[in-house]
Amino acid sequence: MEQPALEGTWESWPEAPSGGWSRVLLKLSGEAFAGGGGLGVDPDVVQSIARQIAAVVRSGVQVAVVIGGGNYFRGAQLHDRGMDRSRADYMGMLGTVMNCLALQDFLEKQGVETRVQTAITMGQVAEPYIPRRAIRHLQKGRVVIFGAGLGAPFFSTDTCAAQRALEIGAGVVLMAKGVDGVYDEDPRTDPAAVRFDRLTHADVLTRGLRVADATAISLCQDNALPIVVFNLLVQGNIARAVRGERIGTLVAAP
Repeated sequence: MEQPALEGTWESWPEAPSGGWSRVLLKLSGEAFAGGGGLGVDPDVVQSIARQIAAVVRSGVQVAVVIGGGNYFRGAQLHDRGMDRSRADYMGMLGTVMNCLALQDFLEKQGVETRVQTAITMGQVAEPYIPRRAIRHLQKGRVVIFGAGLGAPFFSTDTCAAQRALEIGAGVVLMAKGVDGVYDEDPRTDPAAVRFDRLTHADVLTRGLRVADATAISLCQDNALPIVVFNLLVQGNIARAVRGERIGTLVAAP
């Protein structure tokens, strides 16, 4: 399945570095791992994602990954049902680690060396998060998967993705979603929704667009870190996004 040509009234996509980005932070939603099944992990979906990542790594790109835990627990939703917010968020963090281990297994089956680093100490299943060690793994061609969010409640995995990207010196945050970019309305419920080709971080914040939470967007804005929002469900799109091809929506400085 090929990506259709983009349409829109926004300015042309600024060029990515020659040959694309050399180090990227890929943000995956936990819901994507469920394959539309709601809860748990769909092995076929995770295998497909692992194959895409493996192809990118073999091209020489350094890849770090942050995964959500929404296919197991969402702290905010549990809080809405009366659970203590801190406890609910910690449950969500544990859910992200299960997703990390699943992706690690499928990546290693593709022959890609992988390390899981967590913000909460889990010595039997993962390394502790140490930025310099993560960078060294990346330099050796290993994929590094960051689990347990930031290790503190009240922060989303989107914010974790922005934070980790800055700490490891990634050139871009690639936000893989189930839709092909950022829209003014939810395209799954509104057929008249309009997709944006390019936005600034300020556009996202002032319009309240559903890209990531405000903390994550502000962090990227303050550090001029671009975000590419694209459709994970199209085979090969991770590689296209890494190369800087004009897919999805670019969120960048003006």
